[in-house]
Amino acid sequence: MNVAETQGVYITPSEVIEYLYCPRFIYFMNCLEISQHEDQRYKVLKGREVHEERKRNNPDYVRKKLGCASREMDVYLASDRYHLKGKVDEVLYLSDGTLAPLDYKYTEYKEGVYRTHRYQSILYALLIQDTYQREVKRGYVCYIRSNSLIKEIPYTEKDFQSAQAAIEEILRITQRGYFPKRTPHRVRCVDCCYRNICVQ
Repeated sequence: MNVAETQGVYITPSEVIEYLYCPRFIYFMNCLEISQHEDQRYKVLKGREVHEERKRNNPDYVRKKLGCASREMDVYLASDRYHLKGKVDEVLYLSDGTLAPLDYKYTEYKEGVYRTHRYQSILYALLIQDTYQREVKRGYVCYIRSNSLIKEIPYTEKDFQSAQAAIEEILRITQRGYFPKRTPHRVRCVDCCYRNICVQ
């Protein structure tokens, strides 16, 4: 895509997560402007509420757990380079001189970090690298419903390339308005909020 088409256009990590679930989410949300009423989703709202409570009652508990030097909370970042914007729960300053995102999830940890949580962390890492011009080698996810279990996510160059490719594809769908192929996982269509208007 040329620069003029994407100048001043930003994608959020939530949009990338929706794209990964099914590329057609982007078409319905961004091209047809049909909302999926995210504000009604219980876990999203509950997660935000718990995060706010943690900040009020024990602001240093994760910092102590990870041994980081300092942190910034609720950091809004935007990158022209990656056409990406979002609010990182915490930016951690680690003792090795690198930075890391920390994201809180109001969910249980079940034998591995979900692909969506991993992608979100990678996207935050891109934002942090571009904004602070510091290396980001890993991120953390705090699973609140598993006694605030913290899992580390190491990044590879392939992770960053894959995340950038997803952003590029979302920009193409949004800017050119083409109808992408649906997810190959048909089971996802059963509970999809767009199932009544989507061509199967």
